[in-house]
Amino acid sequence: MTIAGAEDTDKSRADAQEAAEEDGVWRRPVGCSRLVLAGVAIAWSLFQLSIACNWSIPVGGRKVPLGLILDSISIRSIHLAFALALVFLCRPPLKRPRFGLGALAVRDRVPLYDIVLAVLAALAALYLIIDYQGITHRFGAPAVRDVAIGLGLLILLLEGCRRAIGPALSVIALLFSLYAFLGPHMPGLLAFKGVSLNRFIGQMTMSTEGVYGVPLHVSASVVFLFVLFGAMLERAGGGRFFMHLALSLLGGFRGGPAKASVLSSGLTGMVSGSSIANIVTTGTFTIPLMKKMGYPPKKAAAIEVAASTDGQLAPPVMGAAAFIIAEYVNAPYVEVIKAAAIPAFASYAALLYITHVEACKLGLRGIPRRDLPRFFATLARGLHYLLPLGFLLHQLIVARRTPEAAAFAACCVMALVMILQRPVEALLRKTPLWPAFRRGGRDLLAALAAGGRNMVSVALATAGAGVIVGVVAMGLGGLITEVIDAVSMGSITLMLIVTAAASLIIGMGLPTTATYITMATLTAPVIVTIGRSHGVVVPLMAAHLFVFYFGILADDTPPVGLAAYAAAAIAKSPPIATGVQGFLYDIRTAVLPFMFIFNADLILHDVHSWPQGLLIFAMACAGNCAFVAATQGWFATRNRWYEIPFLLSVTFLLMRPDLVARWIGLPHNQRYWTCIIGLVVFGAVYLLQRLRVGQPRT
Repeated sequence: MTIAGAEDTDKSRADAQEAAEEDGVWRRPVGCSRLVLAGVAIAWSLFQLSIACNWSIPVGGRKVPLGLILDSISIRSIHLAFALALVFLCRPPLKRPRFGLGALAVRDRVPLYDIVLAVLAALAALYLIIDYQGITHRFGAPAVRDVAIGLGLLILLLEGCRRAIGPALSVIALLFSLYAFLGPHMPGLLAFKGVSLNRFIGQMTMSTEGVYGVPLHVSASVVFLFVLFGAMLERAGGGRFFMHLALSLLGGFRGGPAKASVLSSGLTGMVSGSSIANIVTTGTFTIPLMKKMGYPPKKAAAIEVAASTDGQLAPPVMGAAAFIIAEYVNAPYVEVIKAAAIPAFASYAALLYITHVEACKLGLRGIPRRDLPRFFATLARGLHYLLPLGFLLHQLIVARRTPEAAAFAACCVMALVMILQRPVEALLRKTPLWPAFRRGGRDLLAALAAGGRNMVSVALATAGAGVIVGVVAMGLGGLITEVIDAVSMGSITLMLIVTAAASLIIGMGLPTTATYITMATLTAPVIVTIGRSHGVVVPLMAAHLFVFYFGILADDTPPVGLAAYAAAAIAKSPPIATGVQGFLYDIRTAVLPFMFIFNADLILHDVHSWPQGLLIFAMACAGNCAFVAATQGWFATRNRWYEIPFLLSVTFLLMRPDLVARWIGLPHNQRYWTCIIGLVVFGAVYLLQRLRVGQPRT
């Protein structure tokens, strides 16, 4: 078998993108229309880069800024205007012809009615800055024009959300809006004082507590740059480099293609922040490899789903929602990275172990070394892809620059790489340089256009979720706390289970960013409040990460599971069965949020020592692997029923040393000694199973 035999094809990539439907159906017009759509997307990317640029040049004894200097309201309005214009220009109202309405599903041109809607939506989004002075003076008493334009913006926004990310967010936002008016007529505990139309429109479209709220601010100021950076890295060939690098490292081990899938998806997910993008980038290569090595199609797709889904948990990017976490908890983004590091990497370590377990069950071997790319040669050919990523990490962690400044600088470095890599290749091959420069320029423009297109769903998700946030800010917060407390009957564990289930259900039809914003607004403060009332101190960061985790896990939760549909399209496996298998693999991730809610050491809360952090990381990895061994039915060999409780106890001993220490009377500062018990039990189970299978195979 050769690696070349598993190269991904354009057809499989297109099938995955179409099946996922995360990005909806894009129009592909021909002629001038195509250039106009690409031009709008490129203009959006250039605008975002210009507002992030803080460079200046000396002119006549004074410094002249190179970037645009705009206030936050203007940035949010323009950001939303671009997103709304693109969604109406690029997405048809229907994905396929239905009910004789074929004209609403055309993809080869932009109909006049959508051009009109795009212009109206953009103007409605810009109205806040067009008449900013007048709106400021009329705040609290909007004019008829304000109400009419505000209603128009909300209607067009909900329609844009429907086209971009499906009907779920629009329906939820509409239900919350109706509840704001019908609250006085609701029964008992659900009763709410209600709002007037003027107050509703003022809150939603004339202030920063609704559509133009914190989520849209984060989308406009930070998220776009990281999405653009990921698009540039992918267009330059970084995703393929990560795949070959992972194969060169792990391909020769037992179940090597699956292990390489986990590593490459983790590396790609660090910068893409999207499970679908991960699958389309790495899955079209790794899934056929896994199938050829002997993995059943369903399991090959499920491994890729689990690996790509967890990419949104891996620092430094972690998806758009992670930047919103930093705003909500009022902490530097580096603190979010620090809190997420151990759970994310422990989850990936356990997934690597799952691939090993599956390979052992199936009796698989690795790829012969002669068929694998050479590690040092692969690293040398792609070293320039690591330069922008390393620069980004340095700017974030060492230089402690703001996320937007770090991302802007990394995008500039990435742009230089894109422009120069092909001329350098041409120089080495002694071919003409000018065509190589032109191709590099085209790649850069394509990446700028891709960045704009990729941001449409994120920008609209944050704006649409802002409607929900705005309704809650009208006075629903206390009511929600009472309702959740009543449903959970005062039990924090039951409340966490209800919150997790709600996140999975809501997340089936929403992108992870919208799921997080919705659930964080409704439940994250409640987790802290109810926990405190029961004597459990839950850090705010832990509560938000809990919601974040389960919003991400919804990507592979049946029956919707967008990521599962994308991987199933590549593997030619049943989507529902793939989603179920992927969810079974992701149980090891689902247990982590419950652990770090009660054991804040896992998110390094108040942990400032490297040795202590490394010890916690080792414990988390071992505990998560013990959980995998228990739930997958295999450790050194197939488990017997009486071994499963011992493996689960190892998980508890290693992940909740604080509680075990309390039970046996150890002081809190000596809690880690209890981990020795867990390791002894873990080793005993392993030796017991080794005795059943004899000497290990070579």
